[in-house]
Amino acid sequence: MAFREVVGHRARLRLISSAVDRESLPPSLLFVGPDGVGKRLVATALAQAFNCTALVRSASSGDSFPVDGCGQCSACIRIAKGSHPDVPIVEPRVLRVESEDPRTIPHDVDRVREMLREVMYRPFEGRRRVIVFNDADRLTNAAQSALLKMLEEPPDSLQCVLITARPDVLLPTVRSRCPRFTFGQLGTAEVLHALVHVHGYDESAAQMAAASAGGSLRRALLLVSEELVVAQDAAIELLRKVSEATDTTGRLQAAPVFLPIVKKIKNVPVAPVMRQKLSERLRVLGSVLRDMTAVGSGADKKTLANVGLRDKLVPLVAKFEPPRCVNAGRIVDEALKATGRNVNPKVIADWLACQL
Repeated sequence: MAFREVVGHRARLRLISSAVDRESLPPSLLFVGPDGVGKRLVATALAQAFNCTALVRSASSGDSFPVDGCGQCSACIRIAKGSHPDVPIVEPRVLRVESEDPRTIPHDVDRVREMLREVMYRPFEGRRRVIVFNDADRLTNAAQSALLKMLEEPPDSLQCVLITARPDVLLPTVRSRCPRFTFGQLGTAEVLHALVHVHGYDESAAQMAAASAGGSLRRALLLVSEELVVAQDAAIELLRKVSEATDTTGRLQAAPVFLPIVKKIKNVPVAPVMRQKLSERLRVLGSVLRDMTAVGSGADKKTLANVGLRDKLVPLVAKFEPPRCVNAGRIVDEALKATGRNVNPKVIADWLACQL
């Protein structure tokens, strides 16, 4: 994944590429931004630019980059696969516990110390070691403290990248030692282009996924699968049942149709998967509500994100007039925030059905 292959963030990527070319990139970096917008891919492209054996150089004008990995040499291929000895990726591990809400084990201090002992030596074969801490906000305070010495006195041959969607969770001493590169949400057009021209999806399905993905290509790739159709059907059924309910009991009975079904797999936590799938459905629901507002105002069919749903939306428009749709959109946003705070998915669905 070279710089030129990353979707969006062109100004940020050119800045990083120029710094690599001038050998002026700070030794420790903090990549911040929403999940699924390409932060880890940028870290991979950075590692390739440092260690590619057939480095691509070009003028820094237009959409080109001063230096970029070729993406085809042995070093680039192994870095992309996560198997290069000089580019370790530190991931959090998951523990199964006997409760409804399993937890994630954060990066523990012993693993961090072991990794740091290895990277303090010169690279095995590349020009630069690049150590990447994915989901760095899961580092324990002890592990973050262990990082401080390396952040304060890094070896000349080491580049450290911390990736997080929640930078405020990191210790102030860690944040202060890592210049921040912020990556915002991708534009709908950028996500759509990637789905169609990079991943080869049909434009109609890709358009609906891109509109419902909230600026995240990772989320769009999940939505463009059959799950998008399931999520759309669940959103419409929820709205239909809520519109027909005459009391709170009726609304609560509507909530289960919106909850995703997650099969239990040995040693795989159910609750985090359920919350992730629920958040995807909530984004689809938000997209459906926006289309209902458009249909109610007489907008052209081509302007809808969920083009194929127009006939199903028309009967709901009379029951969800524009002010109610707008308010429902705010309710969906609050429910999305709740999924990020690890609230029980059933509680979220019940609350959603009562508020719509």
